[in-house]
Amino acid sequence: MDNLRILVAEDHPIVREGLRTLIGSEPGMTLVGEAADGVEAVDKARALQPDVILMDLMMPRKSGLEAIAEIKAFQPDVPILVLTSFAEEDKVFPAIRAGALGYLLKDSSPEQLLRAIREVHRGEPSLHPTIALKMIRELDRPRDEARPETPLSEREVEVLKLVAQGLTNQEIADRLTISEWTVRTHVRNILGKLHLANRIQATLYALREGIAKSE
Repeated sequence: MDNLRILVAEDHPIVREGLRTLIGSEPGMTLVGEAADGVEAVDKARALQPDVILMDLMMPRKSGLEAIAEIKAFQPDVPILVLTSFAEEDKVFPAIRAGALGYLLKDSSPEQLLRAIREVHRGEPSLHPTIALKMIRELDRPRDEARPETPLSEREVEVLKLVAQGLTNQEIADRLTISEWTVRTHVRNILGKLHLANRIQATLYALREGIAKSE
């Protein structure tokens, strides 16, 4: 079992204590650092190079959103899981655009949080049901502007469709009879060509552009 090194950025001591206890009691997870504000979150992310970062959005000195953007600039591959009380669109969408791979509300159960940590570490998006519903509603809004032609190859479009269905890299590899390494390469190329940060953004792109269909 992987030993996931986790950094918690949260300004409320009681919440940090609860997360410390939860993570400390979970096999395969280690809390390597805590940050009480956004500035400290950036500094500790740079120094500790954690495997997963839990990030509150509303913190002193520097917001979680600003911290996400800064951390992604020097550690673009680190999965960041937002853990917050705010479900409003003006908080959700900027966090995901900045590069957060997961978004949970603080009313989530301990089991949901632990599962989400493992999901984002595997590169899989993890969204609280309330947030997922907001995403679907956002996708259902009509767009008037013309859609540009996709820069993706036929194979990349195939991979993107499966990413949008929530399949893992291994599941995509099995479906297309290619190696997982090849799938990772395709996903990396897709994100680069579309200027996207992660699989959540890729899924939203695929649904919005009609490459994939929401169920």
